[in-house]
Amino acid sequence: MSSVHLEPQDLPEIAPHNHGRTTAAWVTNVGLVIAALLASIGIAIPIHPLTFAGIGVAVVSLAAGAALRALGHGQPLS
Repeated sequence: MSSVHLEPQDLPEIAPHNHGRTTAAWVTNVGLVIAALLASIGIAIPIHPLTFAGIGVAVVSLAAGAALRALGHGQPLS
């Protein structure tokens, strides 16, 4: 039994119902997985254009995720 007693007003707010399952999150994560795969293959088999393509895909996927979040397809800020 815990000796800590929390009042209802001391509890944190309820998390949003989507819990990160948003279009912005999916686009960003899938893009970063593809980017990591391309970059790691480009590093393992020294193919520099493939490595830079992976870096480019990572930048584009982060920008796409940020744009989707700004358009309202992501987790709300508050």
